[in-house]
Amino acid sequence: MTALLEAAGLTRTLPGDPPVPLVRGVDLRIEPGRFVAVIGPSGCGKSSLLYLLGLLDRPTAGSLVFDGVDTVPLGGDARARLRLARFGFVFQFHFLLPEFSALENVAIPIRRLGRLSDKAARARALEQLEAMDLADQAHKTPDRMSGGQRQRVAIARALANDPSLVLGDEPTGNLDSVNSARVVEIFRELAHGEGRAVVCVTHDPEVAAAADQRIHMRDGLIEGVD
Repeated sequence: MTALLEAAGLTRTLPGDPPVPLVRGVDLRIEPGRFVAVIGPSGCGKSSLLYLLGLLDRPTAGSLVFDGVDTVPLGGDARARLRLARFGFVFQFHFLLPEFSALENVAIPIRRLGRLSDKAARARALEQLEAMDLADQAHKTPDRMSGGQRQRVAIARALANDPSLVLGDEPTGNLDSVNSARVVEIFRELAHGEGRAVVCVTHDPEVAAAADQRIHMRDGLIEGVD
């Protein structure tokens, strides 16, 4: 299968004396329809790798090709536009805007992309909330929802522009076991049912066990894949 995302020699080093290596010469292929977990001890470079894959950070060296596009030479505006249109992000903290309703939070990236009218953007946002079983929460602000509901709103927001790649950074880190299992179920459906690529950094062994593939990192290197 053709890779959606392919990294070769991907490296990120912080300047200093001495320089601090975060990611060291990573070669990686991410295919559509696969749920991939990135695991390893704290400080091993998992999140640093995820930020590189998600175009949130730039590599010091190496290449990163997304759907045939070499992303490394892209300027900041082009990278931001590509992220907005094709990438979805779910973090440990939901980062919902507290003054906005769930519907308004999900509509934000749709409006930023600018492809839909305001009415169509709201309809699209409601569809995403319905897919998360949250239609009845659409007009509530985050403080009136449970932690699990807020994280599902965050997932709905990540999916608002129909991304090809969904990236999660410890997305179950603040959830109980029931809500963690729900997030895993959603991620598996996004990959297997909808054909998206899903990459998730996690310390949770149950999340890792549910993935199709596990990438083991240590000291900025990939030490194994199973």
